[in-house]
Amino acid sequence: MKYRYRTLAFLFALSIITFLDRVCMNVVSKYVKADLGLNNQELGWILGAFSLAYALFEIPTGAMGDRLGPRRVLTRVVLWWSGFTALTGTAFNFFYLLIVRFLFGMGEAGAYPNATIAISRWFPAVEVGRAQSAIWAAGRIGGALTPLLVIPLVHALGWRWAFLVLGIAGAVWAAAWFVWFRDEPSTMEGISKEEIAEIETGRNLKQADHTIPWKTIILNPDIWALMLMCHLFFYGSYFFTNWSSTYFQEGRHMTEEQSKNFISLSYFLGAIGCVVGGILSDFLTKKYGLKIGRRAVALTGLGLSSFFFLAAGLTKDDQLAGYLLAICVLTKDLALPVAFAVCVDIGKRNAGTVAGSMNFAGQMGGFFITIIFGMVVENTKNFNIPLFLIAGCLLVAALLWLKIDPTKTVDLKKA
Repeated sequence: MKYRYRTLAFLFALSIITFLDRVCMNVVSKYVKADLGLNNQELGWILGAFSLAYALFEIPTGAMGDRLGPRRVLTRVVLWWSGFTALTGTAFNFFYLLIVRFLFGMGEAGAYPNATIAISRWFPAVEVGRAQSAIWAAGRIGGALTPLLVIPLVHALGWRWAFLVLGIAGAVWAAAWFVWFRDEPSTMEGISKEEIAEIETGRNLKQADHTIPWKTIILNPDIWALMLMCHLFFYGSYFFTNWSSTYFQEGRHMTEEQSKNFISLSYFLGAIGCVVGGILSDFLTKKYGLKIGRRAVALTGLGLSSFFFLAAGLTKDDQLAGYLLAICVLTKDLALPVAFAVCVDIGKRNAGTVAGSMNFAGQMGGFFITIIFGMVVENTKNFNIPLFLIAGCLLVAALLWLKIDPTKTVDLKKA
């Protein structure tokens, strides 16, 4: 196996672990609420604490990866978040859990920007979209596996032990990554000269400027459009990450088994969407160029997801709502690998900083929808109102792709 595909296998496993850790709280939320005496509004703040911390540390951790390399930075972030994943199981009240989940989010920040850096250094330009699609598909597989793995563990040992097991898994990955991976293909022992030549095809090998280019970020309209798109996009993503279990069980009166099945189906279809989106985008890019290749897939996927979110909120049929929401993940996630591929397209050697900027905006969207969802359902007892808001956000996100131009690279010299 070529060394770049071994690197991708590591990142694939990382993405699975990331979503296992992230979705676990959603899956066990009813047990946590019952054990600690929390309502949905309080749970919203606990879930939102992760998103807020994740957002605040995205840009600096992405820039840190540009400067120090993804080997050291990913090792640090995975060990950090794995420790606080394990500590989640020791929670005894609202404030303790709020702090632990904030620190968990601080640790996970930078995981995907630094995975993007690794891809930008280890893959030729024509394979970037496919590599991103594999990583995000892995995340969706992690989300699909979470209820299947965690719920039996909770029934056997209790919800607290589930977080300890997941924390150990992350620590094992971090150790293996640090021992095996190298930041540059040319420094990897055993890699062939032919593969190095393949990897360098179409890459910008110019050394990055490792300062955070605030002026470039503020003045670049394409980065603003990308950030706003991701902000609105994540309103949809974080419904599934944080609230889908509560929505299905309390809003649609499903059993835990039915909820588990719909959550797994949603993430499984999301994995398909990620793979199809990345492959289709690369295919269209080769045939019609970057602008059409990236825009067509993302705009179509987000537009369809907006429609299905609206339909799910309007239907009275609980089972149909579950299937419609699962299709939302399939269509929405067509755009996910495209968005991160665009970070490589326009960021080049500063892909980590661009991805961190985009993901910062996205995580802030995740923070807002998490808080808004908890407040709305606690005060109105209507679980469908947030779905209408999400549908509108996804429609605007789709239209923003008409403004995002992946052919315009970031020029740090002007910053």
